[in-house]
Amino acid sequence: MIVLDCVSESPLWERHPGMEAVAERALAQAARDCGIALLDGAEVSLLLVDDARMRDMNREWREKDKPTNVLSFQSVPPERLASAPFLGDIVLACETVEREAQDEGKNFDDHAAHLVVHGFLHLLGHDHMNDRDAEVMEALETRILAALGIADPYADEH
Repeated sequence: MIVLDCVSESPLWERHPGMEAVAERALAQAARDCGIALLDGAEVSLLLVDDARMRDMNREWREKDKPTNVLSFQSVPPERLASAPFLGDIVLACETVEREAQDEGKNFDDHAAHLVVHGFLHLLGHDHMNDRDAEVMEALETRILAALGIADPYADEH
């Protein structure tokens, strides 16, 4: 079981009052399906911010001066995951997530759940820096989301 510590830094997230429940459900499924033994009760923090704050964080940590939908910050290397009480931080940007969901014709909660799963997999060491790693990560995301009843977010890209 994953324990979620959800903190909202932006009143914009009040438009999505069920976000914490969406994230908890997504994390629980991802933890079940990730193929990695995790410490029962391991914690993940979810920080809900606006685009301005995300832009600042993206500039500071990735040297990209623009907002992004999700950032992840691992707390331990993959080889220490099984005994880690804290897995790391996931950050979501409200306006970007809303805009992407609208532009892509997706339900907001489904898109947010996808980004939580995506961020969680980054905490576990998954990445998409090359085609092979991207295929592995996307397949795992798709499987987790299918178990949640969420359509393949990459269907239109293939």
